[in-house]
Amino acid sequence: MYADLLRERKKKAELTTAELAEQSGVPTGTINKLLTGETKSPRYDTMKALDEVLRKYEYAVEANLMVREEAIAYSAQNRNHTVDDYYKLPDEIKVELIDGVFYNMSSPSSVHQMTLINLLVQSKNFIDQKKGNCIPFVAPMDVQLDCDEYTMVQPDFFIVCNPDMIQNNKIYGAPDFVAEVLSPSSKERDYIRKLNKYMMAGVKEYWIVDLERERIAVYFAREDYLPTIYPLHSEVPVRIYDGELKILL
Repeated sequence: MYADLLRERKKKAELTTAELAEQSGVPTGTINKLLTGETKSPRYDTMKALDEVLRKYEYAVEANLMVREEAIAYSAQNRNHTVDDYYKLPDEIKVELIDGVFYNMSSPSSVHQMTLINLLVQSKNFIDQKKGNCIPFVAPMDVQLDCDEYTMVQPDFFIVCNPDMIQNNKIYGAPDFVAEVLSPSSKERDYIRKLNKYMMAGVKEYWIVDLERERIAVYFAREDYLPTIYPLHSEVPVRIYDGELKILL
């Protein structure tokens, strides 16, 4: 199966998904779909572009050479940790792993938890009424977003519509919908780093819930990166359901 082969070669080449996308010109979201097996029959030019990059790095690893071009967005020297390191941490240490770097996670407030309950209950009720196949989740739940060894995140709330991505202890690939509720320690990460990671990985819709400013920023992948801003106390349409589902937080 091409997905198994691609995962094996990428791991051997010691490349993150972001690096492979940067070097090959194939979008991160497209690579994720190949890695999860969602794309069954990849295009020839896509496979060729990936193969050219992988062969170069596979040779470099075998020859024990350090090959890292300046054009790579995330250099190897900054990738200090892997998923294996993540799983070795004690249970009481709460972190996310993003491009090989650990980021501490703060304990949620009561309002934060109430917001997540609202998201979960309203979305679950809608999905059940429609007899849909999508499944909503709340943190803590590991998401191996880039299908590589260098990123493992725990979104506050997310919806997965591809059952093949759901494994026993994690989600393998990009959810369809993600919502993060801001805390003082996560503002920069959620607004900048995770926004870029989610959009590049193939998340279709990303909400940033800002309780302090009483607003919700909605990013939709099919449009520009400029968000639509909603007041916190308004009904906000969920775009992956064409606005049929409206959530009041």
